[in-house]
Amino acid sequence: MVQASEHEDKALDRDCTTLSRHVLQQFQGFSAQAQDLSALMNRVALAGKLVARHLSRAGLMEGVLGFTGEVNVQGESVKKMDVYANDVFISVFKQSGLVCRLASEEMDEPYYIPENCPIGRYTLLYDPIDGSSNTDTNLSLGSIFAIRQQEGDDIDGKAKDLLSTGDKQIGAGYILYGPSTMLVYTMGKGVHSFTLDPSLGEFILTEENIKIPDSGSVYSVNEGNFWQWEESVREYVRYVHRTEGYSARYSGAMVSDIHRILVQGGVFLYPGTVQKPEGKLRLLYESAPLAYVIEQAGGRATTGRMNILDVVPQKLHQRTPLIIGSKENVAKVESFIQNGH
Repeated sequence: MVQASEHEDKALDRDCTTLSRHVLQQFQGFSAQAQDLSALMNRVALAGKLVARHLSRAGLMEGVLGFTGEVNVQGESVKKMDVYANDVFISVFKQSGLVCRLASEEMDEPYYIPENCPIGRYTLLYDPIDGSSNTDTNLSLGSIFAIRQQEGDDIDGKAKDLLSTGDKQIGAGYILYGPSTMLVYTMGKGVHSFTLDPSLGEFILTEENIKIPDSGSVYSVNEGNFWQWEESVREYVRYVHRTEGYSARYSGAMVSDIHRILVQGGVFLYPGTVQKPEGKLRLLYESAPLAYVIEQAGGRATTGRMNILDVVPQKLHQRTPLIIGSKENVAKVESFIQNGH
């Protein structure tokens, strides 16, 4: 009998470590919660595959690129890809049997799936397309997601239990649509990345227990907003300009920029402005899920004055400033903000 080499064994074992299997391994068993979360991540993965397929053919099909002419609840122009991706998540989770509510930055109110609600005690919060301004120029895009368990009875359909701190998330992550499609997730047990293998149609384990470096050379911020920021933030940017060793990297897709920082170290900033101190990013759909991932990897996420995961939202579409990345880099930005007032 021919024995496979040790190298072949490892390669095969790696190819067999699919996303759903990995979630079950995280919980070391087949408990009801483990099976639920494995099934939910399978649905997230399916949504990611559908969006990735659509993006890969975007330039060849009509009705994919450009704007719809509508404005979303945030007052932003809606891209056709935003609508498609939002519809994908709804359609996929209608079939899950586990998710009662979906909340997205593209929808004014939560979307309820009544047929799931008797047993579906989970809510998916998501940004279907992060960086949609990159769609028409064939640059990186992302999707961001978080899973929460419903607390209490949602009698009035207002999902008030979602107005709670980020530590109520039981899972979070993002999908990055780049040269390959990657899915990064955490269930509070470390951060793990998977790469979509098109030949298998599966997300295969790439790296387990990712740790963000304590510091890094990258700073990522839209410096076009320089004169709209508070002076303390401008002072930090002046500091990196005159300090050797820093590199500016900003793609216009937050998922792409934060993935770089997760791997290489550094800091991503989206501060508020003098006119809008609350910032632009949505707490429940963007900042809190990414904060959960980065903190699980050993980094930090803050508004500049308090940890993102400690912020209690007052409304579903609440915005927040965000400073996120390596511990030492985030602390440096905080020192400028806190000393500036």
